[in-house]
Amino acid sequence: MKSSIYQQLTEKKRAGKKSFTVLIDPDKVDSASIEQLVGLATDARVDYFFVGGSLVISNHLDDCIRQIKTSCNIPVVLFPGSPSQVSRYADALLYLSLISGRNPELLIGQHVVSAPFVKQSGLEIMPTGYMVIDGGAPTTVSYISNATPIPSDKNDIAVCTAMAGEMLGMKLIYMDAGSGAKRPINELMIEKVAKNIDVPLIIGGGITTAEKAYLNCKAGADVIVVGNAIEKDASLIREISDAVHSVAVKA
Repeated sequence: MKSSIYQQLTEKKRAGKKSFTVLIDPDKVDSASIEQLVGLATDARVDYFFVGGSLVISNHLDDCIRQIKTSCNIPVVLFPGSPSQVSRYADALLYLSLISGRNPELLIGQHVVSAPFVKQSGLEIMPTGYMVIDGGAPTTVSYISNATPIPSDKNDIAVCTAMAGEMLGMKLIYMDAGSGAKRPINELMIEKVAKNIDVPLIIGGGITTAEKAYLNCKAGADVIVVGNAIEKDASLIREISDAVHSVAVKA
C-alpha cells in the first residue's frame, strides 16, 4: 500500500534523510517550461513539487498539475495562497495557518470558507503551521497576508511560535522568508526551532545556492523549498538536489 506523503516525511525525518522540493508558480510557467522543469527534476531526484503562489491570477492550475503528473512520478503538493487554489489532480495539500501573524482570516477564516471544498477534494490534507520570517525586503506573502514577519534575529519568538503550532496540532512547520527574499533564514534560527519540535520542518525563501541549502539541512531543516532562484536558473535544480541529498544520514 502506498504510504501517505506525510508518512513519507515523518519516516525520512526519523531516518535523518533530507528532501528537496521545487516550487512552481502557475503564473510563471507555460507548457514548455513545465516540461523542462520536470525533466531536470526527474534527473536530479527531486522529492516533491509544491505548486501555488500568493496570487495565481491565471486559470491553468489544473493544467499545470496534470502536465506534471502525466510526465513524472514526483508527488505534487498544493501550496495555496488562497482557498481557490485547490486542485483535485494534486496528491496533497498544505493546509496553511499563518501562525506567525495575527490576521484572523489566515489563521482560521479562509479555512472555514474552504473547508467543504477541501474535504470533498479527496486530497491528503496536511495541517501546516506557516511562519513568515523577515527576509530583508517586502515580499508578496507579507503584503498579501497583511502580517508582520517575525524579525530575522528573534530566534526565541520563532521557537515559541513553532512549538505552539505543533502543540495546536500542526503536522508540519513551514518557515518562509518569502519569494525574492534578500536574506534567507539564518541557520541558528533553524537549529533552535528544529531542536524544539518533533514534526518535520520545511524551510524556504531566499535560498539561491547549493551551499545555503546544505547548511540549512545541517542546521535541522527536513525539507528545502526553492522556487524563485530556479525560475532564474533552472540548472540549480541538480546542484541543490545533490547538496540536500548529500547530508549525512543519522547512524
